[in-house]
Amino acid sequence: MHHKDIKAQIRKQLKTQFPNWHRLTRKEKKEIARQVLEQVIENYDSSKEIATPVPDLIGLSDQQPTEGIMTVDQMAEFVAEHQSNPLLRLYGKHSSHPAIKDIELQYIDSLIDDRIVNKILAPDGYKPAIRYLFPCNMLRAEILKAIKYPEISYRKFCGDDKTYENHKETSPYIGMENKQNRAFIGLSLNRSEMINHVQMSQFRSSLSFTQMINLNVYILCLLQSKGLLDSFNVHFVDSTELAVDRQYLLAKFKIGNQNIRIYDDIDCDCGKRRNKRDKSVYVVGYRMHALAAINPENGQSIPLISLLAPANHHDSNFTLPLIQLGKAIGLDLKLITADEAYHDKDGSLLAQTGVHVIAPPNRKVTLPSNVDPETYQVTCGDFCEIAMDYVGSDSQGHEFKCAALPGQCSRMPVCPQCRRIEFDSGCFQPIPHATKGVSQAIDLRKNGERVFNLLKKREGLDYARVRGQHNIFAQSIFANAATLLIEMAGTRSTRPHLDRQLELLSAA
Repeated sequence: MHHKDIKAQIRKQLKTQFPNWHRLTRKEKKEIARQVLEQVIENYDSSKEIATPVPDLIGLSDQQPTEGIMTVDQMAEFVAEHQSNPLLRLYGKHSSHPAIKDIELQYIDSLIDDRIVNKILAPDGYKPAIRYLFPCNMLRAEILKAIKYPEISYRKFCGDDKTYENHKETSPYIGMENKQNRAFIGLSLNRSEMINHVQMSQFRSSLSFTQMINLNVYILCLLQSKGLLDSFNVHFVDSTELAVDRQYLLAKFKIGNQNIRIYDDIDCDCGKRRNKRDKSVYVVGYRMHALAAINPENGQSIPLISLLAPANHHDSNFTLPLIQLGKAIGLDLKLITADEAYHDKDGSLLAQTGVHVIAPPNRKVTLPSNVDPETYQVTCGDFCEIAMDYVGSDSQGHEFKCAALPGQCSRMPVCPQCRRIEFDSGCFQPIPHATKGVSQAIDLRKNGERVFNLLKKREGLDYARVRGQHNIFAQSIFANAATLLIEMAGTRSTRPHLDRQLELLSAA
């Protein structure tokens, strides 16, 4: 853990002493990083107990639940209050513009209430009377890009690309000629109002963690109002890497078998990638750790909320932060299925959160003695042939009692008739692997891969088109919102509720 503590101290010093880090040249960054690294290592005392908070060690210092975060139920009350009180309108919700012909955009446009978005994302000193671009316009531009144009850059999307400058053309995506997209964003159709990539970058940078989570909660509130959230009662946790291109290694130091690396992006780091034949074993960037919901009836999965951390930290560090954030927004978390990286091997996670985590048994963990390797039935000793009954578990492990009837076992007078097996990451996790339904929950875990495929391949997170942990996290929030909005629209699915939604849309 000392190498993580050293990296956290270096990261803190660089951010504190050099707030304009991104404006420095690569040569200046390299010299500064080398000096800070040498200074921290020289003054570091490895004999002392680590005092740095765990969120700082794993790169989540700016992603902690705060008092301003609303639950889904609180958001529903907030929305109902503002929709019923005309005195609280910040920016009137326009009706669907006739220029919006795309059915998907029509439905999403009808879902998003600009007044609510402005209230959630309004910066300090927000005065709508002196601006022509509102938070809702910027959000709509982000949603539009994630839904329709995830593969292009922000410069190209806004028309700031050199291609358009040389040919004196405006953006074909939000320029004057594309009335549908301008109407969806809320730009004027008869005035040359535009959004440039600098404004979109400033919008992402200005959002606090609380605002981004509340935006996520607002989308979940819409999902709940459509009846698409209540049916999900099994949750899923996993992660995926988000590579950051063109990262330059500024300084490096090795402690034991651990490397301390400082890159141009201070927060990112080098970690191992999941096995992929066409890519390197290592990735420089971040890992997105997501909490998703899975419908056990049809296997449908949707993303709920996520955290973003450097790529070099083990997945097991993020189960507790994800559960804490999920509970902070009011999710009813009881059972989480995950892969082997998320084992609750000592039951501490269950004790802290009350949430059961089910993962495939670790192959390296051997079965306790006197346990059948096929049925996992437990017997009391080497000479016992009668399987014991499972009583339950406590903070120490699982308890079993003798199931022999009176007179059935000759060893009863000398047998303790009870046995305790401690928690492990094998077949005796807080919920034993032999319990009914565990194997089905583990199989459901595979459906969660759909979440990452949608976020990365369809909504454009596979390639980070922004820089910095804060901005990439904002992009992941927008991609998550886009995924849920598409799910509610149902235009890319053959689910039965699609016909009903289209009927409601046409009637409106």
